[in-house]
Amino acid sequence: MRILITGGTGMVGFNIKNHPIAKKYKLLTPTRTELDLTNKKNISNWLRSNNPEFIIHAAGLVGGIHANIANPSSFLLNNLEIGCNLISEAAKLGIKNIINLGSSCMYPKDYQKPLKEEYLLQGVLEPTNEGYAIAKIATQRLCDYLKKEDKTRNFITIMPCNLYGEHDHFNIERSHLIASIIVKIHEAKRTNKKLVKIWGDGSARREFMYIEDISNAIWFAVPNIKNFPNIINVGLGYDHTILEYYKKTAEIIGYEGDFDFDLKKPTGMKRKLLDVKKINTLGWKSQFTLDYGLKKTYEHYLEII
Repeated sequence: MRILITGGTGMVGFNIKNHPIAKKYKLLTPTRTELDLTNKKNISNWLRSNNPEFIIHAAGLVGGIHANIANPSSFLLNNLEIGCNLISEAAKLGIKNIINLGSSCMYPKDYQKPLKEEYLLQGVLEPTNEGYAIAKIATQRLCDYLKKEDKTRNFITIMPCNLYGEHDHFNIERSHLIASIIVKIHEAKRTNKKLVKIWGDGSARREFMYIEDISNAIWFAVPNIKNFPNIINVGLGYDHTILEYYKKTAEIIGYEGDFDFDLKKPTGMKRKLLDVKKINTLGWKSQFTLDYGLKKTYEHYLEII
């Protein structure tokens, strides 16, 4: 089967295409120059020429809280355009199978209990990443509408929790939380800095899953897509505080300093934990511990700096 993977150079796409199961398929992983997802005509021409039977849509403009706050319009416009362009053109050409990568950011803020798939659009979004969330919601809804119009279409959206791992952006201005923590603590150890600054009070709880888990989930979904609901969460089912992530990373890196809380900076949502009963019932569960994931990610970081 010919499978198009968008975003093949990003953290998620790179790990999906290099997964051992990927060897069973004919993968199409065009560069941005070859397939411009902002250009409908280019998308249509490329799909006609390459004839994929299945699409895994992992492309997108992503970043941590710094980047989302600084450029909300870019996160909205870029992700809205590439998601809706690709999926609408694929539907026109009769492509029946699409896995669209969503995000837990799409759920309402301030839910203290695990987030179920039914909670989508049931409340106000977190302001610090609202633009990104709106774009991803629109793309998910487009998948729903197109599937409703043609029942032979298997268009699903996988909603992963926060992710980390190899090939993330290790740049303080763009990084997701775990990558940012690794950079900050590594530099603090290297320069003998006694304190590492944490945005907010460190009490917010987050669910961070190692990148190999989401890759496993994607390749589990490919042959089973007809059994999947329109939206399905993929996560660990448990979380940690931001401070606990800092402490565990410090332990792995060997940093013996302390932490300083910048209470003028936003803490973000108090909790963002996914309910993963549906994916577990289908037969998939996460495999990797925080210790394992952090060690592998830090080893990768040391290789690239």
